[in-house]
Amino acid sequence: MLCTGHITPDSLMSLEAYSKWRKLHKAELIAHRKQRTVHLGEHITLQFESERTMRYQIQEMLRIEKIFEEEGIQQEIDAYAPLVPDGSNWKATMMIEYPDVTERQRELARLIGVEDRLFVEVEGYERVYAIADEDLDRENATKTSAVHFVRFEFTPPMRAAIQAGAAVKLGCDHTHYPAHLMINAEGLASLAGDLRG
Repeated sequence: MLCTGHITPDSLMSLEAYSKWRKLHKAELIAHRKQRTVHLGEHITLQFESERTMRYQIQEMLRIEKIFEEEGIQQEIDAYAPLVPDGSNWKATMMIEYPDVTERQRELARLIGVEDRLFVEVEGYERVYAIADEDLDRENATKTSAVHFVRFEFTPPMRAAIQAGAAVKLGCDHTHYPAHLMINAEGLASLAGDLRG
């Protein structure tokens, strides 16, 4: 899967080519996703996206839905391309996970606003709070959604520090979900690759 910096219909594989590629490279994609997945406490998971993860997602949707017409391909690109980091940020899919339905309903009511209380703290710098759900509001007066899309926007000095190997903390300071952890070296190396000076 060739990453070009910009996902266009011409840069995607045909359904046939992708089917062959997928058989050979699916394990690599799963490993890439795994190193970019962070479990924050017991119930919040962040899947940090990349051009590679979004290309894979688009190709999978085209394969599953058997989409080969230009308009349909463009609709999938339009849906997923905004989740590709643009060099100054990290973008992630945030999932709030409670296996028990009753507990999930109760906690989603208690966790209203949790997506806005996620932060990344680069060693030596102020916290950067998530900018959440820019496409549409995913909560109401009674509960938050189990899935959110978040962006962490970094200043040039922060990006340089991350690329130079500074420690990075991911956390949440919501009243009902206080949690934080240091992003491990392997994950941080992958995420640093999303940033440009």
